[in-house]
Amino acid sequence: MKIEDKQKLGITGILIGIAAVVLVALGNPKNMGFCIACFIRDTAGALHLHTAPIVEYVRPEIIGIILGSFAISVIGKDFRPKGGSSPVLRFVIGFIVMIGALVFLGCPLRMVLRLGGGDLNAFVGLLGFIAGIAIGCVFLSNGFTLGKAERQSAVEGIALPFATVLLFVCFLAFPSLFLFSETGPGSMRAPVAAALLAGLIVGVAAERTRLCMAGGIRDIFLVRDYTLIIGFIGIFVASLIGNIITGNFSIGFEGQPVAHSKHLWNFLGMVAVGLGSVMLGGCPLRQLILAGEGSSDSAMAVLGMLTGAAFAHNFSLASAANEGPGINGKVALIVGIIILIAIASIVTMKERRKA
Repeated sequence: MKIEDKQKLGITGILIGIAAVVLVALGNPKNMGFCIACFIRDTAGALHLHTAPIVEYVRPEIIGIILGSFAISVIGKDFRPKGGSSPVLRFVIGFIVMIGALVFLGCPLRMVLRLGGGDLNAFVGLLGFIAGIAIGCVFLSNGFTLGKAERQSAVEGIALPFATVLLFVCFLAFPSLFLFSETGPGSMRAPVAAALLAGLIVGVAAERTRLCMAGGIRDIFLVRDYTLIIGFIGIFVASLIGNIITGNFSIGFEGQPVAHSKHLWNFLGMVAVGLGSVMLGGCPLRQLILAGEGSSDSAMAVLGMLTGAAFAHNFSLASAANEGPGINGKVALIVGIIILIAIASIVTMKERRKA
């Protein structure tokens, strides 16, 4: 990758870190200026898909990311509708990734933002994320693939971006259709215009640079390429400096916002996210970007995450802040990791037999 591309990745990471700090200052929960898993979960609640009253709100950031990616991919002639590569498996993997994220209480992006806020529980999560990616890389090295996507019609490619626009219009025009948290993280939100603008900026920048939380670590393991990790570092540095300036930096394990200190489950939650992200070909943020570019496979993964978020709160699988996961969440996470390894093993053996 050219020096200019590395610089763009660094700038994109810094932009995301700054946007996250600004969104917190404008009302989003601390250490949650951006969290793909948390915001999909909140949106699921607003759509009546789960009944947890403290996490219900249509997050404009998610809408902005998808639409930003869609718009810039059309402008840059990168919009290529494609899919058909193991859609059901992608849905299942997306579902399990969301369970892991909600046991940890955050996606890979929020993990970095939590680190930038001084939350050492996120460092435990980082170790699990790296471990999950390492496991995934073993399968990739032995031939794992979900198959090759085929070209599809434009209608297929614009389905999720169109649904996103429709959701946003209904959110603005008919707010009574949706649920809104009055307490808890769902009640903490930046103004709609600011949140949408931040999402659009992140969607555009991440689409142009291919930024991916999992991809940076995966490339280090597989090809000793440190390029994509530059964006990861940029987010951390910008959020760290921003949190120090705004007085939101607090280092330690205890008392961190929307977090818990059950280290084993923080670790295992992110193992599931790391492994699932490698199997999908990108982290939750990357799946939103690819869906905006016209990938119906990534759209299926996003729908899997949305469904996983609904299940997590309807069946008490998500962790509680300061308390960690209950027995339902622990069992679901272990079963989810076993399913991911089973899928990866079966597909890998099948590909090796073909070869």
